[in-house]
Order: sequence, then structure tokens, then C-alpha cells
Amino acid sequence: MFGIRIVRQNNEGLVETLGKYKRSVSSGIHFYLPGVQKIRTVNLAMTPLALPHYSVITKDNADVSASLTLNYHVTNSVKYQYENTDSVESMAQLVRGHLRDIIGRMDLNEALGSTAKINQELATAIGDLTDTYGINVDRTNIDELTPSKAIQSAMDKQLTADRERIAAIAKAEGEAKSIELTTKAKNDALMATASAEATATRTRADAEKYRIDTINSSLETATREFFENQSISAFSDLAKSPANVVVVPNDHVTDLGQIPAIGAALKSGLAPHPTKPVDPQS
Repeated sequence: MFGIRIVRQNNEGLVETLGKYKRSVSSGIHFYLPGVQKIRTVNLAMTPLALPHYSVITKDNADVSASLTLNYHVTNSVKYQYENTDSVESMAQLVRGHLRDIIGRMDLNEALGSTAKINQELATAIGDLTDTYGINVDRTNIDELTPSKAIQSAMDKQLTADRERIAAIAKAEGEAKSIELTTKAKNDALMATASAEATATRTRADAEKYRIDTINSSLETATREFFENQSISAFSDLAKSPANVVVVPNDHVTDLGQIPAIGAALKSGLAPHPTKPVDPQS
């Protein structure tokens, strides 16, 4: 009522005379004519704006709910105040339209995994277009891209199936590896056993060959007396046995009486005495 108006920091004043814009004034104290003039204030500070969830259709016809926040500030208070009925809503509609266009060129999986790319493309797309509304968009951020419940259910089923498939493959690979290791261990054990048996057989054969070679070498240097002594020992062992039939070479029959063991056997009655040959003339 006294014609005094204080314009605060980060604000700009728009002086109107009889409802018509005349000039802009900066922050501070200003005087005007009450009833004839009026000073409107426009906030020039950065302002956050949250755009509510709205539906976006992807390239593969998937319904996605998008949530976006942005920061803007007024660059031209005259355009902001007089050239648009609602500059903020106009700017929001422009951002929504470009966001739908960007996501509409992507399939669902690409859109869900490319929020940073969407933010970059959106900032490039709107560029200086918002200057028409006297506003500059400083930053945009995709807060959330949420598929519809039906798509989420299908994705959960697919994810579960993929996990089960991966688990089945991992289990099969583990079993195959276990079988491979078990088979290798058995083969190694069989080869080790066969090698040990072969070594033992060679050792036994070498020992037997050595024994036979030693005996043969000894027999080659043995005298006739050695063999006769062996025969006497054999007859002695035979006299102690229950056998009553002895087969002796013809050239040794006359020597039976000279063997002590045979003589003892004859005297004890274990063997019949040789009868005197009958003279055919008597």
C-alpha cells in the first residue's frame, strides 16, 4: 500500500504498468505506484521436479512404468511468465515425449539395462528446446523402469528356468568330472598293480634262472663219486619208505649188496634175499 516491494535473492522482479510488462528489476528494494503498477517475482534458483509414474511402450511391445526426476531453472523470466500459460507443465510434457521416443526404440532388456544411456540421450534430445519456455533443464535422471506385473512374472519364471538350467549343467559337469577322475584313479591303480606284478614275475624268473644256472654249473664240474653218493642217499631214503618195489638200472643191480642201506633192508626182511641161480646141470 506504500508502493514498496522487496525482491529477494535469486529472484527477478517484473514490473507491470496497467497490466502490461514494462521492465525487469533485480533483487533488492523497489518503488512502484500502487493501483497503477505491480511487481511480480520469478524464482531463478534451481528447482527439482518429480514426474509421476507413466506408461511407456518398448520396441518389443512391453509395457513399462517410468519414473523421472529433473532439475531446472528459469533462464528468461519474461518468456516463463508471459509467453506460456504453464511453462513447467509444457517442459514436463516435452521431456515425457522424448523419453517415450527413446525407450520406444529399445527392447525391454536393453531399456532396463541402459538407464545411463537413456539419460544422456534425453538430455541431448531436449537440448535448447526448453528455451522456448524460458527454462533450462540442468539434469535428468531415470529413477525407475518397472515392467508390468505380467511381464515381471514371466521374467521371474524365465530367470528361475535359466538358474535351474545352469545348476543342472553345473551338476552334470561335476558328475562327469568326478567319473573322469575316478576312472583315471582306477586305471592308474591297475597300471601300478600290473607293473608291480610284472616286476615281481621278472624278479622270480631271474632268481629261478640264477638257481638253475648255478645247479647246471655245479653239475658240470661234479665227479662220478658225487653221483654215486647221491644214489646211496636216495637208496637210503627209499629203505625208510614203505615201498617194496624198486626199479634199478641193469648196470647197478650187482652193486645193490654193496649199499649199506639196501643190505640193512635185506637183513631186516623188508626186501627178499636174492636167490642163488639154479645150475641147470644139477
